[in-house]
Amino acid sequence: MAARLKIPGGIWAELAAEFAGTMILILFGVGVVAQVVGGGIGDHDSIAWAWGLGVVLGVYVAGRISGAHLNPAVTVALAVFKGFEWRKVLPYSLAQFLGAFVAALIVRWNYTEVLHAADPGLTIKTQGVFSTLPGNGALPVGEWGAFRDQIIGTAILLFLILAVTDALGTPPQANLAPFIIGLIVVGIGMAWGTNAGYAINPARDFGPRLASFLTGYGGAFRDQTGYLYFWIPIVAPIIGGVLGAGLYQGLVGRFLPGLSGGGPEEPGRLPEQPRDNVEARNG
Repeated sequence: MAARLKIPGGIWAELAAEFAGTMILILFGVGVVAQVVGGGIGDHDSIAWAWGLGVVLGVYVAGRISGAHLNPAVTVALAVFKGFEWRKVLPYSLAQFLGAFVAALIVRWNYTEVLHAADPGLTIKTQGVFSTLPGNGALPVGEWGAFRDQIIGTAILLFLILAVTDALGTPPQANLAPFIIGLIVVGIGMAWGTNAGYAINPARDFGPRLASFLTGYGGAFRDQTGYLYFWIPIVAPIIGGVLGAGLYQGLVGRFLPGLSGGGPEEPGRLPEQPRDNVEARNG
């Protein structure tokens, strides 16, 4: 087994990194939706690309310290299949939620004038700036269709994250893993964003949802039909993440040849150097 990295500050440093990385992700992700919906600047593609860039930058911020999960679905899936310590799952998830919550408060504060001008009553019209809705609030997709969608979307996310970060496979070299993970999110947004807004991350949805509720969006926990929708982008991504990680392990991961002279990367971390150097490091 590869030696564990010694992080100054221990678990608190990891939680700070998860908080900071998730905050960066949401500043770009929720910020771009506020710009498009509230200001009328940009479109679906700019939303997809800004979310992807938010992921790239958030992973670069936190990757060296915490592994840059930035998503409770990722954290749980890594605990189930990759040896990430279960005792860290709840603290990581809380740090991710708090990072998303604080970032959403910043976006809400900065875009106050624009949001109130576009939607004086702070209704369903701009609620989607902060949290997802079935059918993006307008299309004929029900709650269970959104539940299905979030399972599929998060399964794709985790399947590909494990493929990209598996040191036994063909991980990106030259520290490009965060960039490729960001492209995965862009792709999911462009291909799987219709039914439920591709939350694929419980912290990304619930943190901003709570922030919007506390700052005037009284219906934030419900969808356009009045259904208490908030639990779907929490539960479905967890299920989807475990499913996607399990599919990767079953279809690909278990067939990869091992590295001679050592074991896998430390659980829950991105590869930190080109593949050609892994064997030398572990030898």
